[in-house]
Amino acid sequence: MSARSRRNSGFTLVEILIVVVILGILAAIVIPQFTSASESARGNSLISQLQTIRSQLELYQVQHNGAYPTLLQMWGNMTSKTFADGTVDAAGDFGPYLQQEPINPFTNGTGIAADNSSDWQYDDATGAILPVVDAAQAAAAGLTAGVDYVAAP
Repeated sequence: MSARSRRNSGFTLVEILIVVVILGILAAIVIPQFTSASESARGNSLISQLQTIRSQLELYQVQHNGAYPTLLQMWGNMTSKTFADGTVDAAGDFGPYLQQEPINPFTNGTGIAADNSSDWQYDDATGAILPVVDAAQAAAAGLTAGVDYVAAP
């Protein structure tokens, strides 16, 4: 038998390279869609958390004679039982309003401050709460400044 009449089975180098190039093109198309979906999911999670926190703050205010929790007491009062005067006690009449301190999905933190120097910005006079988010990330997630978030410094 001559070498020419014998056929080896398998793929040639050119065929393998074509498959690799096609897979690369498909990956380049699909990966950016996953990135935007991830930012969108964070944004939706944040909106859901904000709705929950805001509604629970309103309930707290109604049950505590029109007062919101102070900045220093915020997460403690929201995650514990309290009396009408805001005193935290396991025998309290009200709460808990949240199961745990909410985590900002963009910063992965639970810190709270009166300005945008932490994970959450809270005004204890009005009960307004906003997450602190980088403006570029917020734009990618479709969030509205001043309504859904406050820009990080």
